[in-house]
Amino acid sequence: MVEKEKKTQETYAIKIVDLKKRFGNKWVTKGVSLAIPKGKMTVIIGRSGEGKSVLLKQVIGLIEPTSGKIFIDGIDVTNLSDQEMDIVFKKVGYVFQFAALLDSLNVLQNIGITLFENGFNKEEVLPIVKEKLALVDLPEDTLYKYPSELSGGMRKRVGLARTLITNPQVILYDEPSTGLDPITSRVIHELMYDMQQKLNLTSVVISHDLEIFKYADYIALLHAGKIQYFGEAKNVWDSDNPYIYQFIRGLPEGPIHTEIAHFRDKF
Repeated sequence: MVEKEKKTQETYAIKIVDLKKRFGNKWVTKGVSLAIPKGKMTVIIGRSGEGKSVLLKQVIGLIEPTSGKIFIDGIDVTNLSDQEMDIVFKKVGYVFQFAALLDSLNVLQNIGITLFENGFNKEEVLPIVKEKLALVDLPEDTLYKYPSELSGGMRKRVGLARTLITNPQVILYDEPSTGLDPITSRVIHELMYDMQQKLNLTSVVISHDLEIFKYADYIALLHAGKIQYFGEAKNVWDSDNPYIYQFIRGLPEGPIHTEIAHFRDKF
């Protein structure tokens, strides 16, 4: 049965309430609560291994939570039937960390794969794919190239174009600048920002790259299975929250106990 939350639907694209996930005896998310505003870019940061990607995959339905609730556009998606989930998740796009393009398919086929699988023919798909290529600033002569013929930045763009093919209201990005040089990373960040502004999207970004703060509206810090900080990006460098202060300055001392500090404390 579909459960709705009126205030969430009006104000937030996604609302996560006391979300917990356990793999065997290990708890990854230990009570995450986070409200993601509509039409804004929220960046989730944290150390490697903190469960940021696991959190994102719970939101998109790739991993089932152990407990808690996830509201998307005001609907609790944690207890939906498969048919109900399909309807809600059509509003959400997911951009994989390494684009996850299929090597045996060209760009046209990779971007249009969802449409082809739903019975559209090439004549119907081609103009739609061209439109999405233009949105991510790729020329039409890219259409018939294969992933092996593309640079890392181009593959990221194709992955984003594939996500845009269903006209989602929310896009989730898993480490979009991984494996890219600083210049290409900035270009990808600017593209993500432009997409959000042009299409009035809600963007949720998992990232280690502090450069993305320039484009973000909100920053959330995940540590020890919970959100330890949430605030406006423009204020993050002035925050006295000890978790965000330590993380963005790369300090070994603070509430985020590092492996180096743990090693040093033994001697």
